[in-house]
Order: sequence, then C-alpha cells, then structure tokens
Amino acid sequence: MCNIASAFTALAWAFLVYVPVAHTQVPNTVFLDELTWMEVADKIDAGTTTIIVATAGTEQNGPHMVLGKHKFIITETAKRIAREVGNALVAPIVTYVPEGNIEGITGNRQRAGTITLPNEHYMKLLEYTARSLAGGGFTDIVLIGDSGGNQQGMETVAQMLNEEWSGSPARVHFVGDYYSGHGFREWLQEQGHTMEDIGSHAGITDTSQLLYVNAKHIRTEQLAPFGGFEGAGVRGDPTQASVSYGRVGIQLKVDAAVRQIRELMSGRR
Repeated sequence: MCNIASAFTALAWAFLVYVPVAHTQVPNTVFLDELTWMEVADKIDAGTTTIIVATAGTEQNGPHMVLGKHKFIITETAKRIAREVGNALVAPIVTYVPEGNIEGITGNRQRAGTITLPNEHYMKLLEYTARSLAGGGFTDIVLIGDSGGNQQGMETVAQMLNEEWSGSPARVHFVGDYYSGHGFREWLQEQGHTMEDIGSHAGITDTSQLLYVNAKHIRTEQLAPFGGFEGAGVRGDPTQASVSYGRVGIQLKVDAAVRQIRELMSGRR
C-alpha cells in the first residue's frame, strides 16, 4: 500500500510539473493598472496612444454619501469615455486633489476624512504622471476632473507641458467640458427643479450620479434636504435624486468629454 501511495504521489507531482500553463488572452479592459507592461506596449504599438488621467477628490459629501463619491463616478465615466473615443486607456484614478487648507477650517477640510493636497503638489503629480506616460509612448494625454478644485491645476499643467513639447509628438488635452460643459444642472431645471434644490455639493446632481453608478455608497436613511442640520456639508436637496437622473447625468458628462476630446485631437491634424 505504501508503494502504491508513493507511486500516485509521484504521478500527481509529475502532472503538476509538466502540464503546460494555458495562455490567457489579454483582458478586455481600458484600465492601465489591469494590464502588464508588455500588454500596454503592444497596445501602444497597435495604435492605442491616448490615455485619460482622471482626478477625483476624497472629501466629505454629507451624512448620506461616501467620501469616495468622485472616484466612483469618474471611474465609470472615464471607462465610458475611453470606449467611446477608442484606442484609449485610463490611468489609475488620482484621488488626492486640492480640497482647502489644512491649517484653516476652509473648504471641505472641516469634516473628518477629507484629504487635501496643495495645488502646487497636485500640479507636480499631474506633470510627472504626464511625463511618465509620454515617456512610455502615449501621445495624447487627456486630463479630466470630477470636481471644481481640480480644474485650474489641470489646465495650467496642460498649457505648460504643451509649450515645452511643441516640437514633440506628445500633447496634453485639458477637457474642461467634462466638469463645466455637460449641462446636467440645466437639464434638471427643465425637469422642474430649482437651482437651490439642485445644489452645488452633495445635492441632486452628485447623489443621482452615485445612485446610478453604485447605490450601495448612498446611506438612504440619512437622506435629508440640505443634509438635515446646519454644518452637514450638503448644498442642495438629495432626497430628490434618482437613478434615472443619474443615468442622464453620467451620459451628459461622457458626451461632453468625448466631443471636446475629438475637437482637441482633430486640431492636431
């Protein structure tokens, strides 16, 4: 019995050692960090030379919505934008952005969990992200941001690098329409909502988009007009948010970004 058991053990080990490993296909993903470096290089050689650098704050969003709201929203929109543009990938989402001063109680920094990065450091992060990606072979680097504090730094970095790279094939495209040119608030007004209820932070727009993208990140029992108490960190009435509104809002942002990206890239030809 001992010899038989040993023989079976030897056969089992031989099977494990000599069975060839199956070759897997390259995953159908647009996310850079889900690919190996050789897979990325092959994609670049095949014409995938556009990459989206998306920025998303980590900030308070009232009692009803998680701190990573912007990350979850822009992960979805960046994926869709990359698919729509074609031949594009998405860099890891930047979740450290300007959110106010650490020393003073300003901006969103006054509530627990918000993380702020001074604008000059945020700009350096973007600059060297773009330099790294261009050095690896990407020629069109697209900057989009899901909140207001992200915009100026992205625009400045794009202008600076484009001046420096004027004689090179690489170009940085700041796509401000993703944030300010999508028309979602205007669309909500057409549905009968006031600008006060729509709000500017954690109100109908933000809450609807996150409800659509991933409703588990909304604490529905905490929904209340303007957060329900003074200092809640909500500007607007999130109780009027809906998944159907979120679907529209997400698509409007994607459409606005894709239009501007195509315009910017066509200007290079």
